Amino acid sequence: MKFLIYILLLLSAQVCFSQRISSDSLDKLRSAKDSVMYQKLKIRLSKTKIGKEVYGALFRDVYNSNSQKKVISEIEINPFEKYEGKIIGKILIKKLEIFGPTVNDTTRKGNKFEHFASKTFHYNTREKVIRQSFLLFNEGDKLNPQILKDNERLLRANPIIHDARIYVLERKDVTWMVDILVITQDVWSINFEASGSSAKNFVLGFEDRNFQGRGHSFQNKLTWRADDPYQRFGWRSIYTVPYIGRSFISGQIKLINERDLAQYSVQVYRPFLTVETRNAGSVEVGYSRIREYKKLFIKGIDSALTYPVSYFYSDAWYGRAFHLDANQRNKQLILALRRTSYEYRKRPEVGLDTNKIYWNRTTWLGSLGFSSRNYQRDFLIYGFGRTEDVPVGNLMSLTFGTESTEFGNRGYAGFQFAKGKYLPQNKAYFYILANAGAYLKQKVVQQGVLGVQGFFFSRLMQIGLSQTRQFLNVGLTYGINRDALDYLNISGRDGIVGVNSEALRGDKRLTLGYESVFFSRKSFVGFRVASFVFANWGLVSLKDYPLLTSPLYQGYGFGLRMRNENLAINTFQIRLGFYPNIPNLSSPIRFAFDASQPLKLRDFDISAPTIIPFR
Repeated sequence: MKFLIYILLLLSAQVCFSQRISSDSLDKLRSAKDSVMYQKLKIRLSKTKIGKEVYGALFRDVYNSNSQKKVISEIEINPFEKYEGKIIGKILIKKLEIFGPTVNDTTRKGNKFEHFASKTFHYNTREKVIRQSFLLFNEGDKLNPQILKDNERLLRANPIIHDARIYVLERKDVTWMVDILVITQDVWSINFEASGSSAKNFVLGFEDRNFQGRGHSFQNKLTWRADDPYQRFGWRSIYTVPYIGRSFISGQIKLINERDLAQYSVQVYRPFLTVETRNAGSVEVGYSRIREYKKLFIKGIDSALTYPVSYFYSDAWYGRAFHLDANQRNKQLILALRRTSYEYRKRPEVGLDTNKIYWNRTTWLGSLGFSSRNYQRDFLIYGFGRTEDVPVGNLMSLTFGTESTEFGNRGYAGFQFAKGKYLPQNKAYFYILANAGAYLKQKVVQQGVLGVQGFFFSRLMQIGLSQTRQFLNVGLTYGINRDALDYLNISGRDGIVGVNSEALRGDKRLTLGYESVFFSRKSFVGFRVASFVFANWGLVSLKDYPLLTSPLYQGYGFGLRMRNENLAINTFQIRLGFYPNIPNLSSPIRFAFDASQPLKLRDFDISAPTIIPFR
């Protein structure tokens, strides 16, 4: 506890010593001196050789002396266009150590601790794997600028790779041929999990996201709850092969047997990876068992329900993409067909007008979609310093189908539209999604949903030695003829962050969220730190109750996030929140320390025909 307090005081001191300076002089100041506190600490530790190594291992300026903004702006213009049509000669692979260098500065050296960790405890992705499974081009191909740009993005999107760059190397003797240099930097792929209150209640886990440098992911976890009346021992094992050869087909085997979830499944899939991908699809079969926790509103009284649900399922789809214009390869027309089947073994009572989400059913869906997508590079959005590829474009799709159930047949129709773009001069980014879908039986709408979501983040602004972004999101979801056990909730990421209450439920909701994030330029033991403040508001109401007459639920707070982009672990978060009117809370003030997966921006690729989700 004392160590945690010391870190918090250290981070607070960093903010206090930050000075307001002009953006023109910021880079000079960064390379000339640290903040007062770090400078004093550095002088003290630099008196001995060991002290220098300790400081280098614990504290680091996240950015190079070169402005990262400049690097991002330079690579945003496709640097491969001037080489279009030239023949690719040699393909060179350069694999950086995990700690120390960066793709923007490969000459940078890590300290002895970092070099030892990179060389001793980590298998770098094998060069053969990169060549045979991660590259979209071969030696002897004609250079396609769009393929190289997409390939660089796909490398960064791979969970085992921290960052990547592709460079074209000109030849002095042969002007019609060029060589390609691919630079990759792995993440630290091995994770351990251990938690528990006693020998009767604990969790142990191990995960290697880059098993023996082959790019495969292998996850295992054991849980033990000696006093649990439902299930004491639980386990899970998941093995994933990201790409099988040069096919870009992925495969996964999932074996889970835990208290609230059991799943045994096999899946092979190939998404529309790039705008040049013509064929995509997936096949999955499996068995699943879950323990549902629901609330049912009966005659003005809330009743808590717990019941098991188990079923066999199969899911298969295929899609074909067509380019509408040979000169605009990022615009595609996509046709897709999908078949899904659910056969329940355990479920709540079902009927002609009851609990339709648990019906035995087979669904056929077809979709026609238009997609236009590109990517703009940025940083410090959801990442903590790595290059992030922001989707820019739009999509529109129509979905039609039929569903055969134990209570007869019914049709389905759905519509989806999405658009995302940067405002002029990259001042901000906004994204909007609108969708609607419903089943139709004998001209009666069943399980319908209307939804609109908006998302916005500001440009990266400088405040002293920190950088900040503002985030805003708004969402409206309206259910039509939903069943009593099929409802929305505005807890957590769906609305009021930091709480989980079954009282915040209904068949319609309106939410608004704001967050201001301040990114520190220092890292601690390689962990980048960001402080944040947040405010959330939400309306939710049950069927037959007007939305605007429901209470305005609220949440306010602040906290710290810590993440090391070189490690394949979650983001750690410390949060203190104030919730003045959330039902069933023992106290309006809540403190939490947890881990969460970093969020991702939504893309504009069209994949499987989908029933519009009610969430």
